[in-house]
Amino acid sequence: MASLLWGGDAGAAESERLNSHVTAAEQGRAHGRELEQGLPRKNLRGIRSTTVPNIDGSLNTEEDDEEDDVVDLAANSLLNKLIRQSLVESSHRVEVLQKDPSSPLYSVKTFEELRLKEELLKGIYAMGFNRPSKIQEMALPMMLAHPPQNLIAQSQSGTGKTAAFVLAMLSRVNALELFPQCLCLAPTYELALQTGRVVERMGKFCVDVEVMYAIRGNRNWCFKRKLIDLTKIRVFVLDEADVMIDTQGFSDQSIRIQRALPSECQMLLFSATFEDSVWQFAERIIPDPNVIKLRKEELTLNNIRQYYVLCENRKDKYQALCNIYGGITIGQAIIFCQTRRNAKWLTVEMMQDGHQVSLLSGELTVEQRASIIQRFRDGKEKVLITTNVCARGIDVKQVTIVVNFDLPVNQSEEPDYETYLHRIGRTGRFGKKGLAFNMIEVDKLPLLMKIQDHFNSNIKQLDPEDMDEIEKIEY
Repeated sequence: MASLLWGGDAGAAESERLNSHVTAAEQGRAHGRELEQGLPRKNLRGIRSTTVPNIDGSLNTEEDDEEDDVVDLAANSLLNKLIRQSLVESSHRVEVLQKDPSSPLYSVKTFEELRLKEELLKGIYAMGFNRPSKIQEMALPMMLAHPPQNLIAQSQSGTGKTAAFVLAMLSRVNALELFPQCLCLAPTYELALQTGRVVERMGKFCVDVEVMYAIRGNRNWCFKRKLIDLTKIRVFVLDEADVMIDTQGFSDQSIRIQRALPSECQMLLFSATFEDSVWQFAERIIPDPNVIKLRKEELTLNNIRQYYVLCENRKDKYQALCNIYGGITIGQAIIFCQTRRNAKWLTVEMMQDGHQVSLLSGELTVEQRASIIQRFRDGKEKVLITTNVCARGIDVKQVTIVVNFDLPVNQSEEPDYETYLHRIGRTGRFGKKGLAFNMIEVDKLPLLMKIQDHFNSNIKQLDPEDMDEIEKIEY
């Protein structure tokens, strides 16, 4: 019975418990049962879903409410996986750098062109894939090539990247060999579970293939106790490399594992971004790779009309917001606050005035955030009040207005240009027009002017008491 081993980070405290189960798996015992604490080990012919544990835990204190919400890359990645309803049609152009420029470059338009095993093809179609996504068109021929080729790939969330490397792993597994043959490392246990579920769905028609979940808390499962033989691993996948680098200790462990792998092992690395630190890590760990990068088209602000309102305090800001609501037609709106305290205050004020409002902040678990976003998408609430945890990656077509109740600033109290771009970029999407309103105190006006100069855009001042002017605002 062949196995695929998943690595995620659930904390060192649970490592010994899980290691004992993996040992049992290696000996072929406890077949078809679930591990403790929601850690599944299931044959692909008998899969059932497992509850994902919370990431954050209990609510924070009032002192925490004063702090800016720190964006957790791993939590954001998991959130995007939970709320995704379909593949994202990327507008990015794909750039391919081959290790051997003289070799032919192939792409595929159908899964049949890949000459997959029948059970894998059935699994792909059962998952709802009708044709390869843009990243899959280019990556799959490289990932399924003989002899195997290494790959470093940049891919946005939701473009079918996980399905691509899962297909590569399942294609390499020999069900007659009774040991783990594929190893995938993910930066958190929750992300590992999400990836493992893709394996379960795609491999539902495969016979005698198992998925095991391990955690990164300590290295005993891999090195000291030798629960898997790294010299027999055929495919090694590093997923969410940018998040891994943000996770303490993960880079060093990944490199240690890579050094123990056989030279013929296929190595695949995926990352949503390729900052210098990510690229240095990728080049260090993946030898002689093909590279797929995305030429990112600039996120434009041309289709978003931007305004600012001068206010004395947050009560002034709220009154100005009410006047805007009274003067223009609004589909759905996202309002950004810099701190949880302001977000909670504004939520209470708007609810007391009869608005349908939901609150999204970093103290919530990922599952709670996903539920709130889905309700907002379904139109059950018209206003989403949030901190920076929702500044990027969340697309709701009905959003016509974004409000910066507080300007985004960094720790030096300078404008956070990237966050501003991603915040107001929640509107004006999918080819539509949008509106952005900045509520600022007088002493924050220089910061707004820096933002205006940085983006070479025109941010008009709006008098919140002039209802005639407000009513003339057009998308």
